[in-house]
Amino acid sequence: MAMAEFTLIVGNKNYSSWSLRGWLAARLAGIEFNEQLVRLSEPGSRSALLEHSPAAKVPILQHGRRVIWDSLAIIEYLAEQRPAAGLWPADAEARALARSIAAEMHSGFAALRSYMPMNLRKSLPGLGMGPGVADDIARISAIWQDCRRRCEANGGTDGPFLFGAASAADAMYAPVATRFRTHGVALDPVAAAYVEAVHDWPAFREWQAAALAEPWIIPKDEVE
Repeated sequence: MAMAEFTLIVGNKNYSSWSLRGWLAARLAGIEFNEQLVRLSEPGSRSALLEHSPAAKVPILQHGRRVIWDSLAIIEYLAEQRPAAGLWPADAEARALARSIAAEMHSGFAALRSYMPMNLRKSLPGLGMGPGVADDIARISAIWQDCRRRCEANGGTDGPFLFGAASAADAMYAPVATRFRTHGVALDPVAAAYVEAVHDWPAFREWQAAALAEPWIIPKDEVE
């Protein structure tokens, strides 16, 4: 494999929602990167990850001697390294909102993540509606509606994503869109259209194709 300026370490593509976020951010940044996959939930997984990061969690971005872990940290680092790529919206108000909802995704929605883990190979309609999940779905739908309403009110017509063109906010919410499709969640028209936009995103489709080709299976109780 040719050496690239960056290396991105990810977990199983079928399951690792945080890896997907970092990977989409790297695609948005337009960087050339080598990809290394560490199979999760196996006896040697933690030791393999510790070779790259003290947090022992994916994703991990390596840039020369620098090691950046955690999806939001990777997003911010890439935004600094490639400012012209526009990972965050150019408009200051939109950028503030994008960062706020990205942080809310990062720290919240524990019920959704617990009862509806990402699994791109499965179709589980009607399953996963554990305690608190309906509230998480309602809040996420409201976020998406608000972003699209503001985008359209400001004349944003350059794409179907939260702020028009694909941004870091979409990298953060893409795994949620997959959960909604996997579990057949009934959505309002705006949220449903956004789920379709994520699944039509060429970068996501590239990730999904690789995920569907993976042979490894992780038990549900070991997946976020």
